[in-house]
Parts: sequence; C-alpha cells; structure tokens
Amino acid sequence: MKVLHHNRVNELLTIEKPNVIPFARRMVDLGTETAFEVLAKARQLEAQGRTIVHLEIGEPDFNTPAHIVEAAVSSLRSGATHYGPSAGLPETRAAIARYVVETRGVDVNADWVVVTPGAKPIMFFTILALIDPGDEVIYPNPGFPIYESVVRFVGGRPVPIRLRESRDFGLDVDELSSLVTGRTKLIIINSPHNPTGGVLASETLRAIARLAMERDCYILADEIYSQIVYDGAFESILHANPEVRDRVILLDGMSKTFAMTGWRLGWGVMPPELARAVARLQTNSNSCTATFSQQVIEPALFGPRDDIKGMLSEFHRRRDTIVGALNAIPGIRCRCPAGAFYVFPNISELGLTSQQAATRLLDEAGVATLSGTSFGSFGEGFLRLSYANSMENIMEGVNRIGRWAKGL
Repeated sequence: MKVLHHNRVNELLTIEKPNVIPFARRMVDLGTETAFEVLAKARQLEAQGRTIVHLEIGEPDFNTPAHIVEAAVSSLRSGATHYGPSAGLPETRAAIARYVVETRGVDVNADWVVVTPGAKPIMFFTILALIDPGDEVIYPNPGFPIYESVVRFVGGRPVPIRLRESRDFGLDVDELSSLVTGRTKLIIINSPHNPTGGVLASETLRAIARLAMERDCYILADEIYSQIVYDGAFESILHANPEVRDRVILLDGMSKTFAMTGWRLGWGVMPPELARAVARLQTNSNSCTATFSQQVIEPALFGPRDDIKGMLSEFHRRRDTIVGALNAIPGIRCRCPAGAFYVFPNISELGLTSQQAATRLLDEAGVATLSGTSFGSFGEGFLRLSYANSMENIMEGVNRIGRWAKGL
C-alpha cells in the first residue's frame, strides 16, 4: 500500500491555521492505488511533449463487445433510468446466480447476490460488515493494495501472507495456517492474481477451504480475472470444495473479462444474511447500481463469446511475447503468468529498489510501470507491467527498458 500521501493527511490532522478543519483521523489509514498516481504523472509528461509508453494501468485496451453496448442503448431507450433495489434488479441477481451455478457448480439463488458499481465495493462492504477493531485479516502480499488499506481503515489488523517467486507466486498453506489465530475473521485470496498473474493450484484451494471451515473464518475470493486463464480451465475455491460455500464471499464483475472498466459493474455472491448487510451498506452509500447498466449483465454473461475468445487469444500472444523479451534483458528475469494480464519481473539484479527503478524508467526512458512495493512490502525487487496494450506499444516499452537497463 502506498503511504507517502499519509504525510499530507497528518499535516491536515495537526494543522493550526485558523478556519481550517482537520480531516478525521481514520484517513491516515486509508491508502490508494498507485497506478492512478503514476498515470497522472505520465499524463503530465505527455503534456510537456514526452512520448510515454503506458504499461501501468490494468484495463483491457479493447472496446466493449457491440452486443453489450446495444443492450445498454436499448435499456436506456426503454426508460430504465430510475432507482432500483439496493441489492440489484431481481432479474439481474437471478441471472448472476444462474451464471455462478453454471460456472462454479454450487447451489445459490438471487438472495445470495449483491450488484455493485464495480467489484471494488464488494471488498469495501465485506470488510466493513465483518471486521471489528482488532480482528485480523490475512491477505496476499504482494497483492491488490485496497485489501490492506480498507482493513486498516476499519481498525482491523492486516496480516500479510507472502507470495514467493519460487512458488510461482502461489501461497504456502503451512505458512497460511500458522498465521491463523483466534482473531482471524477473514482470509483474502485472489486467483488469477494481481499483480503477479499467479494462479492458485487445486490442492492449495482445497487446503484453504478446509482451513476456513476448521478455524471458522470467511474467505473473500477475488475472482475478477476468472475468465483470463491461459493454461487449463479456471478453478474457483468453490470448485475445489463446494462445502465451503457458506464461508465464501465471491467477488466478480464485468470490467476485465468484457472490457468494461468504465461501466462500473460488479457483484458479490455470499450467504444471504451477509448479502442483506452488504445491501444495507450500499443503501447508505451508492443507493443502487445504475439500472440501465445492470440490464446488460445477462446478455453479456450468456450471449456471444467470440469477442471474449479473441481478446483472450490476443492476451495469450502478448504474454508470450513480453515474457520472452523481458527475459532477454540482462539483469531481469520474468516468470510466465498463468492468468490475468500482468507480468511481475524481478529487477533486483539491476541494483535499484523497485521504486527507484519505476521512477527512473518513467523519467529517463518514458515507460510507465509500477513498483512492486505498490502492492506491498514483499513486492520489493519487482515491477508490474500490464500487457493490456497493443503489441507495438509492448515491444516499444520493452525495448526502451532494455536500452535503459544497459545504460545503468
């Protein structure tokens, strides 16, 4: 989690200037996503006339499939512009439940589903609903920074489980078990994984499910990249052990699979009593997810898949290209990700910290990347690059990285 901005928050907490009201102290514990900060800096450099290769932002560079766009237009024209229920439209919730039954093999219905503006609110609302001050949450490190951020924000204790390069960024189940205490309320898993592209093995998923049931804690399964898997079929923790259903909050959405990041459409599938609590949090914050946009979810989930297959095929091609090109650069090694659209190359032999390398690559080579430490302290020695970009831009970016590294 990035913490540099906390200095500014602390300043506002202690400022003594007249007529300035300080922020709430809880804001000290709220982090951010560095990707958007790096993007802003890159845009500033572009405004100065620099040419920047963007490998920092994790969103597909494809357009939303046409049949989904047409469904949205039809929905708007039919007058779907009013409030809906906080948990989501009944028919949309039912469609998502059917999709989960078909893709995860567990028995759920609409009562298990909450539709949110993007998948990120499911993280936020789940942690708000479950975690009291002092409760412990185990989360992957390196990992998506919002996990740790929100746990700290609500007064919980974030407990990192280290993902090691030597294990293809899978987690060690024995180590995970050693971290579970009487205060552990939630275990967060993300497979396929951001930032490493790692995928949890079947035996690991089964062991996590057993552990959660034995130690009586919840699992937040972030499966937003579930349809972006290259070698073999995607496996959910619900596939691995359907009996863990009552302990799982499944997070998924439209952004990555359907190239719909700007539509802000996500959902959670969870036990109905928790779904009702999460819906109440939505009532108190967003009110509801946009009605017209919800009506595209069913045609997207059950409609034509040619665009999705084409996108996955192109990501596969880009993955193989960027991994090979990075491994050809002296001082850099890169494992081949099994899912998502990120690589997490080890740059420790270059003699720079991750942040130094990311800063200098942007300033000196015009390549926007993210420091591995943007995803937690165990990301030191790595960079994250997104290959959700054109092949031309990917190769230009890697060539620039190679020339820059040679000059160190």
